[in-house]
Amino acid sequence: MSAMPDYRVWAEVDLDALANNLRWIRFGIGEERRIITVVKADAYGHGLPQIAGHLMQHGTDILGVANLGEAAAVRSIGKGWPILMLGACCSGGEFEKLCLDGVAATISGESEALELGRVAQRLDRQVSVHLKVDTGMGRLGVSPEGALSLARLINGHASLALDGVYTHLSSSEDDEVLTRIQLDRFEGVLSELTQNRLSVSHVHAMNSGGLVYEDRWVGNYVRPGLLVYGIVPSGRRRERGEWLKRLRPVLSLKSKVAFVKEVPTGSPISYGQKDVCSRTSVLATVCAGYGDGVLRSGGRRMEVMIDGKRCPVRGIITMDQMIVDVSEVPNVRRGDEVVIIGTQRGDGISAKEQAAAAGTIPWEVLTSITQRVPRIYRGVSV
Repeated sequence: MSAMPDYRVWAEVDLDALANNLRWIRFGIGEERRIITVVKADAYGHGLPQIAGHLMQHGTDILGVANLGEAAAVRSIGKGWPILMLGACCSGGEFEKLCLDGVAATISGESEALELGRVAQRLDRQVSVHLKVDTGMGRLGVSPEGALSLARLINGHASLALDGVYTHLSSSEDDEVLTRIQLDRFEGVLSELTQNRLSVSHVHAMNSGGLVYEDRWVGNYVRPGLLVYGIVPSGRRRERGEWLKRLRPVLSLKSKVAFVKEVPTGSPISYGQKDVCSRTSVLATVCAGYGDGVLRSGGRRMEVMIDGKRCPVRGIITMDQMIVDVSEVPNVRRGDEVVIIGTQRGDGISAKEQAAAAGTIPWEVLTSITQRVPRIYRGVSV
């Protein structure tokens, strides 16, 4: 076991687990499908350059990003690697940068397509386009009824290549009926494109929730995000696939005890005095707070691990610190390791559990970990 680093709070990223998860997802989807791995939001808080580079080494086919800054970060470590920008361009300057950087565009409407085409023509570039269809998300995407017309416009432009078509499932974890309606709508669009001899090489609809809960997979590509990082999204539907049990969480979040003291019954804890000790208690101040990404809304509901035992967070979580009740853990000392996400001595606390305590989702827990938290990478490429 590695010695504790000399940090107040840090994240450990297991690259072996990342490679393991990618292998099992590839096994689960079968040989006929390929993978667009989503690395937006700093690779879900894991660190974009390191994660993207490791995924390139271990068999992802395309990397999905939200914006051109993320695309540039990928380009800096993998020139020529296929990148799909899942977000929309907001200006002519962004269209120009997308063209020059060789990033595939998401197009949802006619005006977008025409502007991208003009910019690409001026720059003498041909741009790969993925047409997005709004089947029920209500965000980006053309309506199913307008998809054929937009596909024809893109396909007919000399500077645009219609390489993909996709949609986004809005409630794949919970709502079987809506998910099936979305897939039916999307398959209707695919059928219409085929009937009109418009072929595309990349068809994708299945996000992490779709891969976990659906037995009907549409498309020749899948688009996992959270799943690659070893977290199965929670939902009311039944999980499908034994391979899901082989996935391993990639990130652990850890800190240290800074101070320990015994306080009498009636002592207030943290801001606002909304939490008061009901007995003589031993409290440990931990060097992590919402300035590091520990969600303030989790105060008084979260637990952390110290010496292999679960300890409740007390009071309001502050910017740089939080207070933990260690009355049931003997001999806690300054410098002891605190596990916020991860395992310690055979027990553990997951990002999903911390999300539930904060009344949110694991996506937010991971992406809230701030840049001041060092990421320590362990695994085969380190």
